[in-house]
Amino acid sequence: MPIITVNGKSVHIQELNKEAAETIILVHGMFSNLSVYYFNIAPLLATKYHVVLYDLKSHGMSEKAMEGYDLESMTNDLFALMEVLNLQKVHLGGYSFGGLIALKMAIRFPERINKLAIIEAPDPNDDKTRGIIDEYSREFLEHYVENFTDTTKVKMGKRQMERNHRMYEYLFYQTSIKTDMELEKDFFGSPAIETIEKATLLLYGTDSNCLDAGKQLDELIENASLIAVPGDHNIPIQQPLVIAEALLNFFQEI
Repeated sequence: MPIITVNGKSVHIQELNKEAAETIILVHGMFSNLSVYYFNIAPLLATKYHVVLYDLKSHGMSEKAMEGYDLESMTNDLFALMEVLNLQKVHLGGYSFGGLIALKMAIRFPERINKLAIIEAPDPNDDKTRGIIDEYSREFLEHYVENFTDTTKVKMGKRQMERNHRMYEYLFYQTSIKTDMELEKDFFGSPAIETIEKATLLLYGTDSNCLDAGKQLDELIENASLIAVPGDHNIPIQQPLVIAEALLNFFQEI
């Protein structure tokens, strides 16, 4: 279990094909961990690239933190991770909340990013997105797990569910995550989004509540292209091979 120290905190990372010339960093979503990429998507990308995955703070096996879940802080963490790993310029991909982190990185540190891939990043001002946080309860988690199983065909075991529940409770009730997310609600309305000049791939589910956010980004980012993939917000789990091939083709295009 590779653990490195970033900004004074322990961070769990995984690296594949470290000998490759170019690097891809993939950022997972909120209440998830790096395994969303590790088993199906990262191995295909690693046939051509050095792939770096990491658990966000308080997620997976990374150290817990009481605060610092706004996009400024999360991109500070990612920038520091690149410094520790001596990565000067990378391709960057992010799923859901990780997509928002990737967008913010392209705005703040464009000189450190080659290409940008955004998967199912939600509009933080969308009521449904913020409502998930406001309406959280154990019943919500059980409903989420039931739907997760329906749409992904992946069974979440009781032990995994309890572990996720403890993580949800910690993040919701003991950290600044809710207030930090509230501060980001105008992110898509910020003029900064339109300053992104990197080639940007947008991957969204045809049945996702976030598809309109993808269409919005497609209009705001000049060099963006939107691909709709059959499925909902869980397309990296529902369609891992489709997502992996789309990412690989995009990053390889000259």
